[in-house]
Amino acid sequence: MQLTLEFGGGLELLCDSVKIHSINVDLPAEEKKLTMKHLLAWVRSNLIKERPEMFMKGDTVRPGVLVLVNDCDWELSGQLDTTLEDKDVIVFISTLHGG
Repeated sequence: MQLTLEFGGGLELLCDSVKIHSINVDLPAEEKKLTMKHLLAWVRSNLIKERPEMFMKGDTVRPGVLVLVNDCDWELSGQLDTTLEDKDVIVFISTLHGG
């Protein structure tokens, strides 16, 4: 499944300062659909190069990380249970900034 991931608000620094990633993710063997829960585990294993704790807490994103799936807040579509489709665009934006 082909997806586009975008990182902003400083999260791109965890991915070698690359903001936009075009990726291909295979469905887990026992699953019929790809969910955000599966994608986040894939991102942690394959894209995050340093300080994964700045992006994730447990099996979800840290508080203060806005997640959009096709420009829609993932809280409206089921968060971790959001089903992803081919060519979806997922955006992660940190809303927390130091001062």
